[in-house]
Amino acid sequence: MEERVVLSNKGVGNILQFLTDVKYLLKGKVLVANVLPVFTAYWLSLYFAGERFRDHISLFLLTMIGSTLVISGALIINNWYEVDLDRKMVRTQKRPTVTGHFSMRAVLWAGILTTILGLVTMLATTLEATVYSLLGWFVYVVLYTFWSKRKYTLNTVIGSISGAFTPLIGWAAVQPADHIVPIVLFAILFIWQVPHTMAVAIKRFDDYQAASVPMLPVVAGMDTAIRQNLLYIICLLPIPFFLYHVFGPILVIVSSLLTVGWVFLAAKGFSTKNLEKWAQMNLIYSLNYLFWLSFTMILLTV
Repeated sequence: MEERVVLSNKGVGNILQFLTDVKYLLKGKVLVANVLPVFTAYWLSLYFAGERFRDHISLFLLTMIGSTLVISGALIINNWYEVDLDRKMVRTQKRPTVTGHFSMRAVLWAGILTTILGLVTMLATTLEATVYSLLGWFVYVVLYTFWSKRKYTLNTVIGSISGAFTPLIGWAAVQPADHIVPIVLFAILFIWQVPHTMAVAIKRFDDYQAASVPMLPVVAGMDTAIRQNLLYIICLLPIPFFLYHVFGPILVIVSSLLTVGWVFLAAKGFSTKNLEKWAQMNLIYSLNYLFWLSFTMILLTV
């Protein structure tokens, strides 16, 4: 009886370890931050097309499953390719490519097959949404992971282009993304990702320095990174005004308050005595910014 209990506990432990490894492989928070704009844009696209959500449940599932798989495929391949860097950084020590819980061959094939399955699923939505999915994948895997991350500080900007495709995917699954809303969302996501990533780079400065990754704080110093971080956040201020005629004053007010609050927080970087704590606060604020902005747009169209 005791032996059965031990075996049972071991089995549960193996399952939990596997799920934990998958979470680290998919960079859990990164995946969620990329899928949220897909959902937001899909919801908004239905609203502006005059369609009801409940009439398109199957399209919703195909869009969310397909985009999640494509994004996951990109993240998995990123982990496979960057295993040598991950071994040098404290924050990535638990990834299964580093611990050896997953073989490198299995991870590579998982990334390839997940990407293919995701693109095939997206083809069941629209060709335009599939193209945006492929473009986002290509920019992240080829232009960011394979090419720029180890060479240029612009890797952050290039990676941001990839993430900015996510609202175009959600919108184009319903109708062509030539509307002002997905275009503005693309701009917001592109700008937002730079200070979001900069916060990570500042917080994990020692890691990136140890791995010789040319992030801006490592190459140009903290003062330059803090200044660039602030400038990108300020650039977010005017963008939502382009949606005033679509959503009215509430979105502009909410987005302005969120951005002004972020500006004040970012400015404190010049005087803070604890950069790591400040960077963590910026990181949390950036995620809250994205959530509340998305939530406001959805709420205004309910």
